[in-house]
Amino acid sequence: MVCLFRSTRRLGSPVAGLLLAASANGALAADEAVSGMDGMQQQLDVQTRQIELMKRELQRQEAALAELRRELDLNRRGRGDTPPPAAVAQAAPAPESSRPVGQAPAAPERPPEVAPIFEQPGVLTPPGKWIVEPSLQYSYSSSDKIALVGYTVIPAILIGLIDVRNVKSNSFTGTLAVRRGITNRFELEARVPYVYRFDNTRGREVFTGQATDEFFVDSTGRGLGDVELTGRYQLNDGGGDSPYYIASLRLKTRTGKDPFEVRTSYQADGARASAVQEELPTGSGFYSLTPGLTVLIPSDPAVFFGGISYQYSFKRDNVTPNVVPVTKLANYAEIQPGGVLGFNFGMGLAINERSSFSIGYDHLSVGKTNATFENGAKASGVRVQLGSLLLGFSYKVNSQRTLNLSLGVGVTRDTPDVQLTLRTPLSF
Repeated sequence: MVCLFRSTRRLGSPVAGLLLAASANGALAADEAVSGMDGMQQQLDVQTRQIELMKRELQRQEAALAELRRELDLNRRGRGDTPPPAAVAQAAPAPESSRPVGQAPAAPERPPEVAPIFEQPGVLTPPGKWIVEPSLQYSYSSSDKIALVGYTVIPAILIGLIDVRNVKSNSFTGTLAVRRGITNRFELEARVPYVYRFDNTRGREVFTGQATDEFFVDSTGRGLGDVELTGRYQLNDGGGDSPYYIASLRLKTRTGKDPFEVRTSYQADGARASAVQEELPTGSGFYSLTPGLTVLIPSDPAVFFGGISYQYSFKRDNVTPNVVPVTKLANYAEIQPGGVLGFNFGMGLAINERSSFSIGYDHLSVGKTNATFENGAKASGVRVQLGSLLLGFSYKVNSQRTLNLSLGVGVTRDTPDVQLTLRTPLSF
């Protein structure tokens, strides 16, 4: 029995060793598994931190890109530049790998610049900036006037004089405009014009004298025109597919020499010398207020724009024209100019980073002027339609100066035949 027991113990020793070895191997595998999980967790933590750093870097780059776009837009507006919409995006592109898929580009805070063809600019001056814009405008018009002095016995038979006149008018207007950006959406403007005009009149009284008996009258006028003060305010943010709305209010003074101040020769017994101005006026003679609304619709690569306005002129009382000899009938107890309803529309297109092109149409409907003389007699004018087809070109000379040239062609009888305007805005 003893031997059997000892033999059994000797056989159990290898089994115990195997059991101990298996236990040690299991513990070692468990330790390796725990160590592997810790390593994976550490790797995951490192990658998570890297992702967070990349996100913060992406946000920083997007903020820097938006700031750069805003500064480029402000500088472009201050210079009067007209780069195409793609030029701003190419100025500082974000890396493609860091740009989120499907994210729309940031909308500009201000409407795009276009070649100016109307008096009112479409883009406001940046806050704190000054823009000085000297301009020169040449205008030419010709008209035929027929005056009938007499009475009719039956229709189409006139007893009296027929005065036929051909008038050719030329005018040069040099204007200095100064604009100041008050806030990001509000600007003020002052315009001071100097006017030089000269008219050539040729006429003949039909049925009197010889067929070659004609008379010529040359009239000139020069001096300060009507000074204007204008405020403009951008009503909304706009951007993307949303239009920009800009409201304006203009006050026109009567600093120029008005038609009632210039010396006028008058004769009641002849048509030839009736109402001949010895000097041409440089102003309208009336104060006026003009509220208006301008709309700009960006549609890459073009910009569509339009506007509507209404000019109200304040009436004048006890007006005495400078007529020689003095006639009592010519003294006005009250005179009220008609209102002027205007609208315009057009399209601007950027050709490249330096040049742009605009085309548009401008129309003014001038209401009747009503007058009351001191003797109680009343007089009324007629409504006049003024329509012009406009073409504009803009070229950036450098970062602070731009040349703008616009051409206006009259499409109605009372509109000037040709209007050429050269502007050179300078930013400070």
